[in-house]
Amino acid sequence: MTDRIFAGGGGVDYAEPQALLLGYANRHGLIAGATGTGKTVTLQILAEGFSAAGVPVVLADVKGDLSGLAKPGVAEGKLHEAFVKRSQTIGLDLEYKAFPVAFWDIWGEQGHPLRATVAEMGPVLIARMLELTEPQEGVLNIAFRLADEQGLPLLDFKDLTAVLAFLAENAKSINPAWGYVAPASIGAIQRRLLVLENQGGAAMFGEPALELADLMRQSDDGRGVINILAADRLMNTPRLYSMVLLWILSELFEELPEVGNPDKPRLVFFFDEAHLLFDGAPKALIDRIEQVARLIRSKGVGVYFVTQNPADVPEVVLGQLGNRVQHALRAFTAKDQRELRQAAQNYRANPRFSIEDAIREVGTGEAVTSFLEAKGVPGVAERTLIRPPSSFNGPLTLAERAAVIAASPLAAKYEKLLDRDSAFEMLARRAARAADEAAGAAAEVAPAEGGGYNRARRYDPTPRYRTPKADAPAPKRSSGASRSDSVTQTFAKSFARQLGTKSGQALVRGILGTLFRGK
Repeated sequence: MTDRIFAGGGGVDYAEPQALLLGYANRHGLIAGATGTGKTVTLQILAEGFSAAGVPVVLADVKGDLSGLAKPGVAEGKLHEAFVKRSQTIGLDLEYKAFPVAFWDIWGEQGHPLRATVAEMGPVLIARMLELTEPQEGVLNIAFRLADEQGLPLLDFKDLTAVLAFLAENAKSINPAWGYVAPASIGAIQRRLLVLENQGGAAMFGEPALELADLMRQSDDGRGVINILAADRLMNTPRLYSMVLLWILSELFEELPEVGNPDKPRLVFFFDEAHLLFDGAPKALIDRIEQVARLIRSKGVGVYFVTQNPADVPEVVLGQLGNRVQHALRAFTAKDQRELRQAAQNYRANPRFSIEDAIREVGTGEAVTSFLEAKGVPGVAERTLIRPPSSFNGPLTLAERAAVIAASPLAAKYEKLLDRDSAFEMLARRAARAADEAAGAAAEVAPAEGGGYNRARRYDPTPRYRTPKADAPAPKRSSGASRSDSVTQTFAKSFARQLGTKSGQALVRGILGTLFRGK
């Protein structure tokens, strides 16, 4: 086993090997360049190298091209001759081979379903996903706190909508220490959730939830499994895409133990279209990402951001990225030229050429590279011809992808959706009990003859209270029951709209009177 990943040839004649040292691969990296300059192939060959070294990989397939990692390249391919010529130039013995791959997909169409519980995703990431304001995010935090104190597990999408429905009808009764809950804020959250549901985002909430161990597997021959998240459809909702990847990264940060400086990473994570993570992100979120990037390397995880321009990544995060592959940047405007100069300044100078000119001039499949050397020192920038991939350069067919998914040992574990007892079901049961209690209370109030309230809602309580005792308290059962029943029915109707069925309307009636009495 080698201690490095061969990335290509550098120097005047591209004969000098340029390699990423595995011992410094957890110090993160950047792959940048304009569209069509070869970023996807660079990502592909690095994923191959990590897999061959026994390091599992997580990446998102934005265009569908990376599914070809599961299939060996072919001599009949349209780029075969170009690949052979490039291999001879850089001194590579090109051998076509496939790599162990696991496909994932939020909707379960192009891979194993990728799910998280609402509780695992948490209010901060959900608020970011829904693009909530700060007051709205505060209300969402109150909803999570309420569910936690009431023992209401938040597992799937309907659990969250049910708790919000209760919160909407009972905002004034909520713990005053949590702050004012504005009905308008709850309504805004509910509308955002509806948009997310219409976009299909509700599918990612539920069980069985992803287990991190399933992202860190090795094949029988010791190679790291490459986990590919289908992101072509997911990219239609960019905020959901970025939050899914950030959630996985956050889970790795929270759950993995410290390992110090390993000989090779335990896992490598590629964050493609990284600008989507940072566009419009509040400072608190950027600070959190910077913290994760700075600390997660001691847990043996390397994070590689893939984007068009290094300027897409905030300086505090960019400073954490030690291994860099810079494909061509186009400088058509004054702003482009400033960003190109700034990108060139991030490299260790090479006296043989101007880095700024090189970044502007490199062709497709060529890049300016700088990999960390001994003791973590940035390497001198080199103009590098990137090696061709060993796996297939292009997407799999639907039949080929289906065969890989069916053969995976994870298929039986994640395919079937579970619907455990959680907040939605618990609230429904409390509603049913409250409905029974309300019916019993109404029966006690009703007169022996006449059946209580008739269709004209006429009821004469006079016979019952005609001669009260002098020291007896004023009777309140009738008015209290009416008021409680009115509030209960109001919430029941709101909750029923969340369920969308007449049976749901019957189940939730009366929930207000029992929620705070426990399960």
